[in-house]
Amino acid sequence: MREILGRRRKFSLRRGARSPLLRAALTCATEWQWPVLPGIGLQPGGGRSRVCGCPDPDCVVPGGHPFDPVLLAATTDPRMVRWWWTNRPTAPLLLATGGRGPCAVSLPAVAGARALADFDRAGVRLGPVVATPTRWSLLVAPYSLEELGELLNGQDWVPSSLRFHGEGGYLVLPPSQVGAGRVRWERAPLRRGGRPWLPEVSAVVDALVEASSSAPDGGSRLAY
Repeated sequence: MREILGRRRKFSLRRGARSPLLRAALTCATEWQWPVLPGIGLQPGGGRSRVCGCPDPDCVVPGGHPFDPVLLAATTDPRMVRWWWTNRPTAPLLLATGGRGPCAVSLPAVAGARALADFDRAGVRLGPVVATPTRWSLLVAPYSLEELGELLNGQDWVPSSLRFHGEGGYLVLPPSQVGAGRVRWERAPLRRGGRPWLPEVSAVVDALVEASSSAPDGGSRLAY
């Protein structure tokens, strides 16, 4: 009986190793040293719909937030990463922002596309950009609250549709599936060995504020 169970366990590990999410999580954790953890994920709802796996029926980020484990469990340990995604191979991939990982600035998808076009015309170098059907997120080098506060204090107005993911925050990474749809790379990380290059937040914040000023304002509701 023990041999049979052992064989089943090995099969499960081999099966999990083929998971695109596990491969992505291991790349983030081991090659880039970005702390990651699995998100809550989706479960079938009424009809063909899918709802968040958490108890909140009005969850504003369905499938794409921490639950169990909590955000503080984010790690770069490959053993823990393998264990998580072997047991839950479809769990969304969450990046714990700030600290050892990158920070991010997110804005509505329409504004994000406009901002990227402006950056390209101006010859501004960007790092990775994460896209969902509703929002785009630009990954930037880690920043402090003091640094961000000084940058925003110099703006006449900061739209509430512009969001900042710093220390204690998180971001869903590809190839996750969340309530808003598939998460993908609009600008993939450069794969030249080592960590992907990241711009400073000061290099992008002015253009992102301007692009977001004419985008639909989602208020305080975090719609990803």
